[in-house]
Amino acid sequence: MSLFRNFVSVGALTLVSRLAGFVRDALMAAVLGTGPAADAFFAAFRFPNLFRRLFAEGAFNTAFVPMFSGALERDGEDGARLLAARIMSWLVAMLVVVTILVEIFMPQIMVAFVPGFVDDREKFELTVLLTRIMFPYLACMSLMAAYGAILNTLGRFFAAAFAPVLLNIVNIAMLVPLATFWVQAPEEATIWVAMATMGGGVAQLVLVWVAIQRAGFRPRLQWPRLDPEVRRFWVLAVPAILAGGITQINIFVGTIIASGADNAISVLSYADRLYQLPLGIIGIAIGTVLLPELSRHLKGGRATEARQSQDQALFVSMLLTMPAAFALMALAEPIVRVLFERGAFDVLATTQTAEALVAFAAGLPAFVLIRVLQPGFFAREDTITPTLFAGISVVVNIAISLWLFPSLVHVGIAIATSVSAWINVIMLAVVLALRGHFRLDLAQWRGQGAILVITLVMGGALWLLAERGAHLLAPGNPLWLQAGVLACLIGFGIATYFTLIHISGTQRLGQLLRRLRRGG
Repeated sequence: MSLFRNFVSVGALTLVSRLAGFVRDALMAAVLGTGPAADAFFAAFRFPNLFRRLFAEGAFNTAFVPMFSGALERDGEDGARLLAARIMSWLVAMLVVVTILVEIFMPQIMVAFVPGFVDDREKFELTVLLTRIMFPYLACMSLMAAYGAILNTLGRFFAAAFAPVLLNIVNIAMLVPLATFWVQAPEEATIWVAMATMGGGVAQLVLVWVAIQRAGFRPRLQWPRLDPEVRRFWVLAVPAILAGGITQINIFVGTIIASGADNAISVLSYADRLYQLPLGIIGIAIGTVLLPELSRHLKGGRATEARQSQDQALFVSMLLTMPAAFALMALAEPIVRVLFERGAFDVLATTQTAEALVAFAAGLPAFVLIRVLQPGFFAREDTITPTLFAGISVVVNIAISLWLFPSLVHVGIAIATSVSAWINVIMLAVVLALRGHFRLDLAQWRGQGAILVITLVMGGALWLLAERGAHLLAPGNPLWLQAGVLACLIGFGIATYFTLIHISGTQRLGQLLRRLRRGG
């Protein structure tokens, strides 16, 4: 199965997950509202999620996949299975120790994590209880990431990509009765939602465990030993953990800066949700598929095939990301109005969120390119260089945020995020090029230029049509009318873009369909 078809498969499942996530968020808002109970739940859920982002997703995959791919090429399936067993034995041991310690000292930890809750005893105690219920979710996600990394390296992407959908399904199954006939006080409802979240984590782990069993590749855990390969794994993983920590610091500092103005945090959150949809579908899918693909080729001494995989990933990602970015910029206000403008979300909130969305969308291609370029380092077991560049981009982000926030408020923070992402892309691309691992030939430059020009034409047409149809999208019109007009605009944009892409020869649609059917 080709890189392109794998990307489409993972991207489609990511889309399903994100759409299910929107349903879950809507139901959660109906059940929990925005009061103290909701604050407690989201704070409690953020704590294991923070550790998941630090340890499970980034550190494990970027360090484990290249080593596992190398063992698979060098020592065959038996050698790779033994390596996975030795590393996962350490992972399980650490998860057991961390979970026990955190559960015991949860009140003291929460004082540092949510100091603003300490004065409200009921909210603080509810946060401690909910975190204790959900913290084992970290263990489920960490083991799922390990099993998922093995499956992805073996070319089996379905189970790991479908797992987040399963989490949302379990949550929705609990939230529907809570939101309809089993109505409870928000404080009591949070406990049921926390239990559903934990149940979703278990369901995800079971799904990938069954997939590993069917693949005949389940590692047999053993007593942890610090042999040279395990030591090398931690040498690679620690910089990845630091990179994840830098990102979390970036988010934390951005939140502190945004708290200096009313509504800035919520406005940025809503805009973030919207641009994260194409980023998740394209960027995460590309990164998930590309890293094991590159690792297998490089460990097998197939440098030409590795470069072709990266070039293909770059072309596909920009083919899909550029129109998404320009469509978000051209239709920012109608999109925000149709999705959010009702109840307490007024016209001013729509305008502010749309402004932030435009600034975020300008950085969307950069966010995806980072996912395309970083595997070029990770697959070669270099986790230090991208970590250094991530740190530099964070410093740039904070500096620009502090500079622009007094005059542009929430838009300044969004601009800083996009600018720092483009700086990160430039650093990654330049270093890969200097090392001889990344180079676009004349035909590829022409292809990228054609994508940019066609996207500008499509974006300009969408903006003009939205301006001409502004009276149909104005506040106060029926939702069905606004949604229908927006759907027509999006449909026009898609048809225009792919027609021009086909006519120009940048990507023949017949060839695109043949790739999907043949997997080649």
